[in-house]
Amino acid sequence: MKKTGAYLTVYALEQIGVQHTFGIPGTHTTELYDELNNSGQITPVLVTHEGGGAFMADAVSRTSGQIGTLTIVPAAGATHAMSGIGEAYLDGIPMLVISGGTRRDSGKHYQLHQLDLGRLMDGIVKKYYLIEKHEDIVPTIYEAYRLACSGEPGPVFVEVPVELLLFQGELEELPAYQGSIPVPQPDEREVQAAVDLLLEAKHPGMYVGWGAVDACPTTIKLAEKLVAPVATTLQGKSAFPADHPLHVGVGYGPTGLPVAQEVFKDCDCLLAVGCRFAEIATGSYGMEVPENLIHIDINPEVFHKNYPAKIAIEGDAKVTLRAIAAELERRDWQAKRDLQKLSAKIAEGKHQYRSSWEEKPQDELVSPGLFFRSLRSQLPEDAYLVVDDGKHTFLAAELFDVYQPRHFISPTDFNCMGYCVPAAIGTKLSNPDKTVAAIVGDGAFLMTGMEMITAASYGLGIAVFVFHDGELGQISQFQQIPLNRKTATVLGDLKVEGVAMATGTEFIALENDHQIEERVSQALQLASEGKPVIVDVRIDYSKRTRLTKGVVKTNLSRFPLREKVRFIGRAIKRQILG
Repeated sequence: MKKTGAYLTVYALEQIGVQHTFGIPGTHTTELYDELNNSGQITPVLVTHEGGGAFMADAVSRTSGQIGTLTIVPAAGATHAMSGIGEAYLDGIPMLVISGGTRRDSGKHYQLHQLDLGRLMDGIVKKYYLIEKHEDIVPTIYEAYRLACSGEPGPVFVEVPVELLLFQGELEELPAYQGSIPVPQPDEREVQAAVDLLLEAKHPGMYVGWGAVDACPTTIKLAEKLVAPVATTLQGKSAFPADHPLHVGVGYGPTGLPVAQEVFKDCDCLLAVGCRFAEIATGSYGMEVPENLIHIDINPEVFHKNYPAKIAIEGDAKVTLRAIAAELERRDWQAKRDLQKLSAKIAEGKHQYRSSWEEKPQDELVSPGLFFRSLRSQLPEDAYLVVDDGKHTFLAAELFDVYQPRHFISPTDFNCMGYCVPAAIGTKLSNPDKTVAAIVGDGAFLMTGMEMITAASYGLGIAVFVFHDGELGQISQFQQIPLNRKTATVLGDLKVEGVAMATGTEFIALENDHQIEERVSQALQLASEGKPVIVDVRIDYSKRTRLTKGVVKTNLSRFPLREKVRFIGRAIKRQILG
C-alpha cells in the first residue's frame, strides 16, 4: 500500500489515543494539518503561540489519561514551544512533540526554517528522533509514546521531514499499537527494610510529591496505619486530600504552616514518595530531614542528591506503597501516637493560620484569605484549579484546599511564567464536564493572556482570575524586604477589560472584599454556560506568605557572617533613610 507520511503520522496518533493536537500550521506541516482535518478522532487546536500550545499539551497530560501532543513547524515553532517543553521535562510530564522538518532530498542548503533540531532540543527532551523513511513513522511514534510515559515521564521530540509528509511511500502493513507501559517493581528486601525503619520510629512522617499523585488511596491507608502527618510538595499538592485529618499542607520546614513545623519537629523517620527534594519544594532546602529517610522514586537519579537516604527504593509509587502497606499488615505492631490527638492539633493549627488571613473586610482591595474561602466554597469538590508562577501560587498553596488527585496543577521546577491561561484551556479540553478555574498574576497574564481567544474560539468555559497588583509581586517583595526598592518589577498600566474585549471573553471587575461572593459566583455561572471569563481581581499582596518569609530567612542564615552583616546593615539603612 502507498501512504503519505502525513497520513501515517495521524494514524499513529489516533492509535495511541490522542484527541487534541496544539500548534500553528506552517509550510512544513500543511499536509499534516490536512490529514488532521480528516480525522474523526483528533481535533487540531489553533493556538496564538506555540509556547501556549506546549502548556496546553502539558495540562492535557497532567489532568487526563491522554498524552499532550504538539504539531509544530521547525525552527521558530520549536523555539517558541521550548518553554512548555522544558516545563514538562523538569516537572516529569509526558508530552509528544511532532515537528515538520526541512527537506532532506533536495540537496539544498539555507532552507526556510532549516535548523539542527536535535542539537536545539538536547537537554529538555528524553529523546529526539529524526525519521528517515515512511515505514519508520508509525513504529517511531509508538516508541516515542512509550518512552514519554515510561520511568519518570517527559517530552519526546519526533521530526518528520516535509518530503515524507508530502509524498507517498510503500508499506507492507499499518501496525496497530500494542503493548503497555512498563512499571518498575520495588526490591522486596528494600521494602522490608523500609518497614523495619518505620516500625522502629516513634514519630514517622510522610512527604509526597507529584510522583505519588496516583497513589493517593494507599498513601491515606499508610498515613492512618502509621499515624503519620503528611506534607506535600507544591507540585504534589493534590497527592493527598486537604480534608484528611493528617494533612498539614505544602512543606513542613520554614516555609510550611506553623502547625506543620510543630508536628514534624520530632519526626524520626520520613517516608518520602515521588519527590526530588527540589528547591521550591523544600523552601530553598530549608527543610530538615531525619537521618532515617526512606526515599521512593521511579527515577533512581534523584536519590541522595540533596538529602542522603537511609533506604532508597526505585519503583512506581503505587506499586511500592502497596508493597509497604502489605508488609505492614503482616507485622504485629501498633502505632505509638494517638490519631485523634494528632488530628485535633493539626485541625486547630490549620484553622488558626487560615483565620489570620480572614480579618475585617476591606473596602479598597481584595483580601486573599476571603477570596480563597469564597472560591473554595463555591467550586464543586472535583473542580480543577490551575495556577501560574508568582505570589498567587504560594497563596493558593496555603489557602486553597484540594480534595482530588491531579485537580491542582502548577509550573514548578522549570517554573515558567505564562503557564496558567493555556494550561487551563488544555485542562478544560480534556475535562469538558468539569469546572476549571484559573488564577494568574498580572505579569504572567501579560505573557499568554491572548490565548483567551483560543478559549473563546472553542467555546471553553473557564474562569480566569487575574490577581492584579501592577507588579511582579513575588520578586518585588523579595526586592523590597532586603533592598527597600523595586527594580524592573513594576508593570505598566494594564487594562484587563481591554484584553477581554480583544479576545471576545466576558469580563468582571472584582475590586474589594464586599464584592467577592457575588462576582465569583457570576464568573463561575458564566463559565458553566460555556463562556470564558476574565475577572480583574484587585488583590492585596501586603501580607507575606510563609514561603516568602521562610525563603528569605533560610537564605540569609546561610550567608557568611560578613555578608550577613552587610545585607542586614544595608536593609536597615535603606528602611530608615528611605
